[in-house]
Amino acid sequence: MPCTKPFNIDTSQPVLVTGATGYVAGVLIQQLLEAGVTVHATVRDPSQTERVQYLQDLADQSGSGTIRFFRGDLLQEDSFDEGMKGCGIVFHTASPFQLDYKDAYHDLVQPAVRGTQIVLHSASRTPSVKRVVLTSSCAAIYTDISECDAVNNKSLNEETWNRTASLDYQPYSLSKTLAEQKAWEIAGSQTAWKLVTINPSLVFGPGVKYHESSTSFSLMKQLGDGSMPLCPNMGMGMVDVRDVAAAHIAAAYLPEASGRHVLSGHNSSLLAMARLLSPKFPDYPVPTRAVPKPLLWLLAPYLPGGMSRRYVWNNINVEASFDHTKSVSQLGIQYRPLDETGADMFQQLVDLGVLTKK
Repeated sequence: MPCTKPFNIDTSQPVLVTGATGYVAGVLIQQLLEAGVTVHATVRDPSQTERVQYLQDLADQSGSGTIRFFRGDLLQEDSFDEGMKGCGIVFHTASPFQLDYKDAYHDLVQPAVRGTQIVLHSASRTPSVKRVVLTSSCAAIYTDISECDAVNNKSLNEETWNRTASLDYQPYSLSKTLAEQKAWEIAGSQTAWKLVTINPSLVFGPGVKYHESSTSFSLMKQLGDGSMPLCPNMGMGMVDVRDVAAAHIAAAYLPEASGRHVLSGHNSSLLAMARLLSPKFPDYPVPTRAVPKPLLWLLAPYLPGGMSRRYVWNNINVEASFDHTKSVSQLGIQYRPLDETGADMFQQLVDLGVLTKK
């Protein structure tokens, strides 16, 4: 694992991973199993064994780790109690997310906050739990890249909280912010377990399977299938999913790990990623030219995906600046090169037949 700090992984107690079928959760589970850990994985319906067979296969291939599946519903109190029994660590990676929501509060914000409450209240009822690692997001730190100021060396870090998202603008970011704030509120009300959060920027890199509904996979697919002839020069932080998983494990087992951790290996842009991929995959229609910002601003209200003119103004042709110092110094994370992350993920889509030569 890309971690420079030595630490002992306690394999005598199982760990709980919520949202086990997610993109980050899959790679986290893979690394835990390879370390010999027993993983209690929660899913909505464990009786649908075909949906989790790929995770069972990871356990079988690991040679040392084992996995058990439990039901976990982010909207049902007590539903995580059974899976959490005997666990020393809880990795809460699950978060409800709907692209096609009708009501931002009821469909995004309320479920995210309520789900966090339910999982953490369960942790408080489980005497064996000593640490909770929460998968938060850089969305809980900022709404728009314009909140960075790379020119004047103003980077976003763990001290920053998102104060600009609203129910009307970037409600997903609002949901992540309020969910993490609720987690810290609950953590501060008890002393049985310690909370550590991981705040990744845009996650790329190969998953343990193809996650069709993932924004990360959708973006990478668009970069290679010809549907994006011109690329938005959208400033963003990027991080490899394997580094994110390793950071979760370090946050769980390093005694000194505490607080929030910005996980962002590279200050980059979607266009920069495309230009890294193009020479490596010359037979695929990877865009290397930017969409002019004025044109994108003009067309924004008519494009799929709900991009607003405000979003274009604040995120296109704006340089990202994230400070990952704490993740390096406290967790010992060594970030993979961005071209390796992109190439490995693109190659996975080629190998799976998701992308074909044009």
